[in-house]
Amino acid sequence: MNTPSISFIGGGNMANAILGGLRAQGYPAANLHVVETDADKRKQLHETFGVSSAAELASASQSDVIVLAVKPQQLRDIAIFLSSLLHQQLVISIAAGIRCNDLSRWLGGYAAIVRVMPNTPAQVGAGISALYAMPAVSSTQRELATQLMNAVGSSLWLEQEAQMDAVTAISGSGPAYVFYLIEALEQAALALGLSAEQARQLSVHTFAGAGQLALHSPDSPGRLREQVTSKGGTTEQGLIKLQQHAVNTALLEAARAAAARSQELGDLLGRD
Repeated sequence: MNTPSISFIGGGNMANAILGGLRAQGYPAANLHVVETDADKRKQLHETFGVSSAAELASASQSDVIVLAVKPQQLRDIAIFLSSLLHQQLVISIAAGIRCNDLSRWLGGYAAIVRVMPNTPAQVGAGISALYAMPAVSSTQRELATQLMNAVGSSLWLEQEAQMDAVTAISGSGPAYVFYLIEALEQAALALGLSAEQARQLSVHTFAGAGQLALHSPDSPGRLREQVTSKGGTTEQGLIKLQQHAVNTALLEAARAAAARSQELGDLLGRD
């Protein structure tokens, strides 16, 4: 099977992350193309990844896969322009909030669409992406979408697009929750007399290490928590305070608020 050609519409952070992941895995630069209006970005993309680039949307029309990596507010006009250029390509959208039916409508009824919600750790190859495919997407195209997103981490498929709102709240917004907690732990370290450098190093590595342990351990996060919590020990006292302040409830409320906003934005962005 020939290596599919892939065009990215937009050369921002996520496109850079995916391109970097693909190139690191040996994907040929000759099969990768970027449409980007900023001349400096085009130059940087070519110098970094060896890919071709152009300012014109029409330059993507011969690719097997078109990845829409632009801001959601820009997608409608770009999709309307692309609608006359499509001929059996797979269209992958990583534009947050834009639902498949709305994108399909802007593309003139085109239905070979996969919607993806990646997250920012993709920039260091540690992302998690959720994917949803419209019924017209073939099994081969689904495999190709999986390959694309696995270049920057892991991926999972959703059976219902409505689940994207929950995904947005958990993995899309989730890195911000983690950074918030890292900041809080860092501030606590400072309050306990550690230096700024010590506070940053201990806080960041604690979260990174605990995440890796949770990822690779056969035990659940709850079991891992129990293993580090000795009866009457220091960790138990800290956890009691977290429970008293209902940190778990606060995270649940944060996720519900984010999911609700995701649904609202989908309604807003999908309007003609």
